[in-house]
Amino acid sequence: MTFQPEAGPADHHSNGDSRRHGEYKVPGGKLVVVDFDVHNGRLANVSVSGDFFLEPDEALLDINGALTGLPEDAAAADIASTITAALRGDAALFGFSATAVAVAVRRALAKATSWSDHHWNVIAPVILPTHVNVALDEVLTEEVGAGRRNPTLRFWDWEEPSVVIGSFQSVRNEIEPDGVARHGVTVVRRISGGGAMFMEAGNCITYSLYLPQTLVDGMSFADSYSFLDAWVLAALEKLGISAFYVPLNDIATDQGKIGGAAQKRLANGGMLHHVTMSYDIDADKMVEVLRIGKEKLSDKGTRSAKKRVDPLRRQTGLARGEIIKAMMDVFTERYSATPSELSEAELEAAKQRVEAKFGTHEWLHRVP
Repeated sequence: MTFQPEAGPADHHSNGDSRRHGEYKVPGGKLVVVDFDVHNGRLANVSVSGDFFLEPDEALLDINGALTGLPEDAAAADIASTITAALRGDAALFGFSATAVAVAVRRALAKATSWSDHHWNVIAPVILPTHVNVALDEVLTEEVGAGRRNPTLRFWDWEEPSVVIGSFQSVRNEIEPDGVARHGVTVVRRISGGGAMFMEAGNCITYSLYLPQTLVDGMSFADSYSFLDAWVLAALEKLGISAFYVPLNDIATDQGKIGGAAQKRLANGGMLHHVTMSYDIDADKMVEVLRIGKEKLSDKGTRSAKKRVDPLRRQTGLARGEIIKAMMDVFTERYSATPSELSEAELEAAKQRVEAKFGTHEWLHRVP
């Protein structure tokens, strides 16, 4: 495993004095910049700027005034609500929001971080049992939260056909037992919410991001999803796919959904952001093992035999491995990431977690 000490926030202080500087680019929106001093624990001499649009002009003074005097330990939600309360009734914010300003303020105070504040690692696909893949999501999120591992992007790989259900899904409502038995499918429950994933070897692309929650400090849940996947949308664009986010957690193109995301935040400050995208799924088999699959596909009128759900294969014409490599390359270039591997200790911890939790009847059926 490659581990380098976290780089300190690069833009929180300037000129060697108390002047603070923070920036936040709104996903799909504009850049918000804040500069201010801290006097006796409170914000002073506040200046908000950026390439956003704001009407009327005087509203900018209202925002600066609302921030002035706020305690430096104010929570992001309190900062945003203070700004909102100070804005005049006819104020119109385009390309940014009070929440975006709050994120920039928290970054300036080193309470929130940006991608460039961290040293990122990338773990290439390694074939592992699905139970171990799920357990690693918990183990590695804990490791990042505890500061023992750099924030990391890990691509999954596996061999056995599997269904991975969301943390809060009912086994009875999601799984067709006869189909699962007939096709030798392994059923596993993950720690993140969201829907069930049908996974055969090579039929989808799954990755997990393990990060500190400071990276999404002050963001709404909806904003955090698109923020954390901006790099993968850029990678898809490079492959000729114009993809976009459909709130809350779906990645789609004009031809329909291609993937979905899920998240889990741990008490120690670590966070998991997990995405599965369809590469080439056998829809007939999927509806034999997933009950929900029947409803979703029938709703779309998808009944034909041998039907496949293959957006990434069809829309790119590329092998799955080529798409994964393109994603790794974009992430590496964008965030100056370095390669890493799973350590023996991490793998052993995951295997122990399978024995104690993820491989147990109690965990799988915690929602019957």
